[in-house]
Amino acid sequence: MRWTTEQIADQRGKTFLVTGASSGLGLVTARVLADKGAHVIMAVRDLEKGRRAARSGSVELKRVDLADLDTVRALAEDLQGRTIDVLINNAGVMMPPRRLSAQGHELQFAANHLGHFALTLLLLDRITDRVVTVSSTRHRTGRIHYDDLDGAKGYSPMGFYSQSKFANVLFGLELHRRLRAAGDPRKSVLAHPGWSNTNLQTAVTSGPTKIAMRIANALFAQPMERGALDQLYAATDPRVESGQFIGPDGPGEHRGWPTVVQPVKPAQDEQDAKRLWDLSERLTGVQLSSADLRRQRQ
Repeated sequence: MRWTTEQIADQRGKTFLVTGASSGLGLVTARVLADKGAHVIMAVRDLEKGRRAARSGSVELKRVDLADLDTVRALAEDLQGRTIDVLINNAGVMMPPRRLSAQGHELQFAANHLGHFALTLLLLDRITDRVVTVSSTRHRTGRIHYDDLDGAKGYSPMGFYSQSKFANVLFGLELHRRLRAAGDPRKSVLAHPGWSNTNLQTAVTSGPTKIAMRIANALFAQPMERGALDQLYAATDPRVESGQFIGPDGPGEHRGWPTVVQPVKPAQDEQDAKRLWDLSERLTGVQLSSADLRRQRQ
């Protein structure tokens, strides 16, 4: 059966935090949830852009730059004492020239993985239902460059984008395992939008690459309203189970309707996931122990 937004139940009384909510899939997600009665915290890098994007419904704007861990900590502090039912780790950057974050990390790894890792752990004691982490089909070609995380030895915009999306899957599945080991009923769910026509592919590219991506999007990509269905399903449907990966059901998972898909086998490697988790704790200075999870469950 084709799942659409018509099947989302009334979300009144629930609070969702959506990163990257001022454009693209994040904006579609935030608007749908608000239309369904939810209170939506739109976490955005540019508040003015966020104000222009926000419309009717119960929404509030909060600033965060996922590539800057100082702003991630500031957002978590600002939300102290607040209850968040669902966190949707949606924000992302794709294929920029090699740049480093405020803390000196490769920009895509910083924004797409480290920022969301830190935000999730900092907010976890306030999250009641689930965490949805948005990855990509590009995770299939990714690996963690442990010996060259910042790309100083050799940088490929797409290769390091794939690394960050691979990291998303390792993280989401490891969070699932840790929640289950602690007897915690909250869910960690993954989603990806297939090939969707958003500004992600062209926001930081230039020249021939930008032109080629625009043409390819026009010819092959599905509308972003369709692409957002996977993360909306992952975030709202009660049948979704922790550890599942939601993506399009069409050929190559490039387009289609939400269904359960499988990550590539290397992304299911528990030892690699633990190694990345330990590394991410060191790089962000944010930790989550088994005792923390047990305390949160009580």
